[in-house]
Amino acid sequence: MSEMTDNDLGDQPLDNMMEGWQLENHDLVEVSTEQLTHKQVQRARKGRRLTLKMMQKVTRAFNVTIWHRLTDEQKEAYYEYMHRDLFSYAKGYDADWKDPNTELQSGSGNS
Repeated sequence: MSEMTDNDLGDQPLDNMMEGWQLENHDLVEVSTEQLTHKQVQRARKGRRLTLKMMQKVTRAFNVTIWHRLTDEQKEAYYEYMHRDLFSYAKGYDADWKDPNTELQSGSGNS
């Protein structure tokens, strides 16, 4: 995979964040009320260019999945991710952005 095309942009920040939160594709599919599929989540993680609407759908499912795993106290500190935080080709993406939820990742109890 040495050549990147306009539609294949390599692993996305979403992929690393899902690993950090110990999430599988199925976790997002299961919580989504928008008929998100495993294939769509996999494409999002691996850098297949998505429409803005699809990026937002994946982002909503990602946030809700995490939200369900947090305690009430952790929810107070949780930063809700935007699509620009999860996709390197999204408008407003900042490669130097630091995830404000890093401490919560290790403290999420997977309740």
